[in-house]
Parts: sequence; structure tokens; C-alpha cells
Amino acid sequence: MLDVVRLRVLDAVARTGSVTAAARDLHYSQPSVSHHLARLEAETGARLVQRVGRGIRLTETGRLLAARAADILARIDATADELAAHVGLRSGRVRLAAFPSALGTFVPAAVTRLARDHPGLELRLTETEPPEALRLLRAGRADVAVVFRYDDTAPEDDGITMIHLLDDPSMLVATGEAGDLTAYADADWIAGCDRCRSHLLDLCAKAGFEPRLSFTSDDIVAVQALVAAGMGVTVLPGLALRAHRHPDVAVAEIPGSTRHVYAAVYGEPPHPPGTEALLQALRSSL
Repeated sequence: MLDVVRLRVLDAVARTGSVTAAARDLHYSQPSVSHHLARLEAETGARLVQRVGRGIRLTETGRLLAARAADILARIDATADELAAHVGLRSGRVRLAAFPSALGTFVPAAVTRLARDHPGLELRLTETEPPEALRLLRAGRADVAVVFRYDDTAPEDDGITMIHLLDDPSMLVATGEAGDLTAYADADWIAGCDRCRSHLLDLCAKAGFEPRLSFTSDDIVAVQALVAAGMGVTVLPGLALRAHRHPDVAVAEIPGSTRHVYAAVYGEPPHPPGTEALLQALRSSL
């Protein structure tokens, strides 16, 4: 059976005249376009493109299939539009999994916008950390997962598309006037969740010391209360401090330390109407 996504890639190459232009048109990478073309040739058993100098052109078979693909895609898109008009955004359900500080900051604004623009669309929310959110996405139990990574060069999970939402700075949280990390090399430290604790250890290692961990808690309210009470210092993401900030703590941004927040969806565009509406609401809430 022919893959619709690969037919869409072939159609884009036929319309734009090159892999580079097709990638730009589809918002794909050039290697991704080349991969889909190669897979489509393997599926059909036919040579669809041939190299000409630095570029490519469609073979006669490729032009024939591209013409049929354009007809098929037009019918699919028209059917999707009809379904969306009838049920996609006037009823139905979309499910979002997100980590706590996202739910405490920009997600509520997205929820409000989604309810205003699509009042018949039911939204279900799940609070969970990124690894579990991605598991829910792969299992078909979430349509969008708001996740974060500290390393923006990490490869994407197979089958999952990451849509960048924002960059979230890491903040040193202390009493008095917060300085840099090295000023607290001999202090007690309060650590957060597993991933945040690993990030804290990496930051301190880069600063040349190993932190003395005195307490661990996933609760950002409790962590800041302990800092305010003089029990130690900590590192928190900027979103966590936007969600809640204790009045008696001082904060300072740690240069060069950022976590990258994404909306993860399974598969490549086009996404179902409800999923696309949620993605748009998330983008507009930032």
C-alpha cells in the first residue's frame, strides 16, 4: 500500500522542482525528503527520480505517479476539510500531557484560547514528566505532549515530531543576593526531580565542584520554602519560578544553561484538526 506522506513528498518535489524546495515547502529536512523518496521507490519497485548535475528530476514513472498523487492528495485534503467542518472542531476530543511548570504557566492560556475558538472540542489534561508523556504519546493515549530537553541536539524519537515552543533558562535560587554557582561550592544544595537533579549535578561539575545535596523534593513550593529558611540553595527552571516564587528568595539566571520546551506529536503533518488546533493554541499562549 502506498504511503500518503511519501506521496505528499513526491508531489512537493514535482511542484517545486527540487529536494531543497520541497523540504522548505513541507517544513522537512532535506535528508527526510530524500529518505521518503527512497522508501517510495522501494515500495513501488520503480525508479522515480534521477540525478541531473547537482539536482534531480522525475523519471517518466515518477511524473505519472506524481500526477496521480496530486489527485489522491486533493481528495484526501478535501475529505479532511469536510470532516473537520462537520466534527473535527465542533466536537471530539484532544488529549494533552504536560509537565507541572508548563501546566502552571502557559498551558492555562492555551486552554482558554482553545475553549474560546473551539467550544465543542473536549480537552483532557494529564500532568506528567516528559518520559511518561512520550510513552503516552507512543501508546496513543495522548495527542500532544509538552516536554523539555536540556540538550537540543538530542535526536528525535522515532516517529515523533518535536515542535519548538520556547527556551527556558535555569535560575540559581538563594537568599540574600544570588551570585554565581562557584560562590555556593561549600553550601548545602536542595535538588528537584531526577532530570532536574541530573542537570544540577552537570552544572556544578562544569563549575568545578560536586554539590552537597541535603534534601530532595519535586515540590517547587517546598524547595523554595527550604531555601528561604536558610536550608540550602537550588537551581530551578524559569517556568517553575513563573508558576510560583517565594517572596524571600533571590534568583539569578545561570548563563548558558537552558532547557528547551517542545510540543511533541506522533507522526508528521498534516495532523488531525483537533491536534492542530491545540498546537496553535499552545503557540499563541507564549
